[in-house]
Amino acid sequence: MKFLIIIPTHNEEKNILFTLKSLQQQTFQDFFCVVVNDGSTDKTQQIVEEFSKENLKFKIHNLDLSKHEPGAKVVRTFNNGLESVDLNSFDIICKFDADIIFPKDYLKKINQVYESNAKAGMVSGIVKIKKFIFEKALAFDFKDEKHQWKFEDISSKNHIRGPIKSYRKACFQDMNGLRPVLGWDNIDVMLAKKNGWETVTIKDLWVKHLRPTAYQYQNQKAEKLGEYFYNIGLSLPLTIISSGKSSFKNKSFSEFLATMRSFLKQKAERSLSKEEIKYIRNLRWSEMRKNWL
Repeated sequence: MKFLIIIPTHNEEKNILFTLKSLQQQTFQDFFCVVVNDGSTDKTQQIVEEFSKENLKFKIHNLDLSKHEPGAKVVRTFNNGLESVDLNSFDIICKFDADIIFPKDYLKKINQVYESNAKAGMVSGIVKIKKFIFEKALAFDFKDEKHQWKFEDISSKNHIRGPIKSYRKACFQDMNGLRPVLGWDNIDVMLAKKNGWETVTIKDLWVKHLRPTAYQYQNQKAEKLGEYFYNIGLSLPLTIISSGKSSFKNKSFSEFLATMRSFLKQKAERSLSKEEIKYIRNLRWSEMRKNWL
């Protein structure tokens, strides 16, 4: 199978070369990589251009700086990369972040899952973050003898994280691509399942995330959560329950109120169809019932 790798990037001069070199060193070499430079003002463009001159599997696609919109910005940048190539030449589509270091066998193991499981629509490893100071000398060493890396637990090990997405092209097309909204990286998993595809995470295959997600909008967490619940199509009862669980976990009633206010003020047209929203709501109810039983 042939992989198309799209890497949206903005001002990643400190990390992008680690990502590119780790892809260059892959044991599986049937891929082409497009770095989509979204108006970087640092040396990102220069670094990628110099690297791609010596490595023909890589190219840079430069854009003017786009408007900052959580979720929407990265998907639109990714889509610009897709439009710059002929998708007919590829079997697997990857959306990778520009601050990831991959082990040498990463693409090989991802490919093996796609080859052996015809229903695998999305596949990834898991994401780890550094516990201590990042030692550049050990950048490509995944033995981790010093135990410097720990699982980035902002989601479960069963969830395919935004920094390391991969899609079988047929799955990607069935779910009509990625939705340019906050929450796109959960919507895609649910829509893959809706269309009969399996999502697979390889628990013993991990990548290094150099710039931990933490929560990029920590000061606006409750507001963004309300927007997210709206974008994925939750009903008012589902949102009340989901907001309640989050605020109870964080022991913050004010968070619950802020999340609900944000949800109720959303007026934008949803990017999901009525059929997709119905499926997601039924899925969420089903998952809640399993947790209650």
